[in-house]
Amino acid sequence: MKYRKKPVVIDAMQFTEKSKDQCFDFVTCTAVLAFDAVGNSFLRIQTLEGVIAARLGDWIIKGVSGEFYPCKPDIFDKTYEAVT
Repeated sequence: MKYRKKPVVIDAMQFTEKSKDQCFDFVTCTAVLAFDAVGNSFLRIQTLEGVIAARLGDWIIKGVSGEFYPCKPDIFDKTYEAVT
C-alpha cells in the first residue's frame, strides 16, 4: 500500500547568525546554545530521539505535538512551503 503524508501547518525558524537568539527563545524544550572547537554556534535540542544539534542554516521545527527538532535546509525545502 501507499500512503500520503497528511497536510499539516507547522511553526519553524531557520537558525542563522542573525536569528540564533530568537531560535533559542522559540525552542521551549530543553535547548542549550553551544559553540564548537572553532567558535561556530549551534543549538543542542532535546528531541523525542535524544539531543540533536541544530547547526547554522538548519531549520528548527515545532511538531504537531509541541516537540522540537532540527531539519537540514534541503530536506525542509523539499517537504515544506510557506503558508500565507
